[in-house]
Amino acid sequence: MVDGVVIPAGERSGATGSGGGPGPEGTGQFGALGLHLADPRVEASVLGLLERVETDLRASVASADPLVSEAARHLVEAGGKRFRPLLVALGAQFGDPDAAEVVPAAVVMELTHLATLYHDDVMDEAVVRRGAPSANSRWTNSVAILVGDYLFARAADISAELGPEAVRLQARTFARLVHGQIAETVGPRGSDPVAHYLHVIAEKTGSLIATSARFGGMFGGASAEHIEALAGYGEVIGVAFQLSDDLLDIASESVQSGKTPGTDLREGVPTLPVLYALASDDSDAASVRLREILATGPLVDDALHAEALGLLRESPALKRARETVRSYAEDARARLAPLPEGPARRALESLCDYIADRTS
Repeated sequence: MVDGVVIPAGERSGATGSGGGPGPEGTGQFGALGLHLADPRVEASVLGLLERVETDLRASVASADPLVSEAARHLVEAGGKRFRPLLVALGAQFGDPDAAEVVPAAVVMELTHLATLYHDDVMDEAVVRRGAPSANSRWTNSVAILVGDYLFARAADISAELGPEAVRLQARTFARLVHGQIAETVGPRGSDPVAHYLHVIAEKTGSLIATSARFGGMFGGASAEHIEALAGYGEVIGVAFQLSDDLLDIASESVQSGKTPGTDLREGVPTLPVLYALASDDSDAASVRLREILATGPLVDDALHAEALGLLRESPALKRARETVRSYAEDARARLAPLPEGPARRALESLCDYIADRTS
């Protein structure tokens, strides 16, 4: 924790990433979201909204089939930071946060996020999610895929109650998530690997966070200018969070990133520092050696893994990746300019400050 600003959920796997930790249970929850709320009224409003979201989430995944209900509740009850509902709640502060549609809009965003996690775990052959056995390891791949489909259907059903524009936005966001997953699966296909990677993150992570912030403003009754500012901010801050997690996986000496440092290296996940290192033409011995090791793929050998991790931590590639994260954080802050000054805007700005600080 950094004095009232805390680590968000890890965003490594899948379209929108995994969470971790308990659901909102008091003001301390903001310590798990990288957020600083200085105004008690705004804090109470956001907390109250998140508590209602939590209740409605559990109700929305219920099914007449006991197996479907149990499997659908699996990740809801495993917890998570509820970052997307939080963005809905904060976006609504620029209008009427008590508007009846705000909570259902937040539920739609979280259900969409959770649905992707079921599918991601099948694709990744994951055995653990949020500290519990993954749905696919507990109930088989087929059940996990179908439960993910069920959650998408529930999200669409709730969207329909919010009106055709909500359905359209949720569907287009889902399409971006799928495009991002396909792009990641097939690889760069001759395009610049760094540009491809940033595009994948924008599609898989930025898109849903952007729609979450948009839904908050939209269903809270904010002005069109403010809604667009919120959506632009959400897109960029989502990418910044993912990139900062990439750096923490390399630079952290602890489990600050929510996983053992160097996990991505061991699994062969090409994150931004690795891509910068591979693209480098630096001729010093350390850079050449680093490229040689990274080119071998997943680093399952402990000695090679430790050597690569040490070289990356001292590399120009890590410095360049830090500068990229900082530039995204500053871009996100700039997108808040049309919004009125006040505690809600300062809360959103605190996320930018935290991202810039946590990877410096």
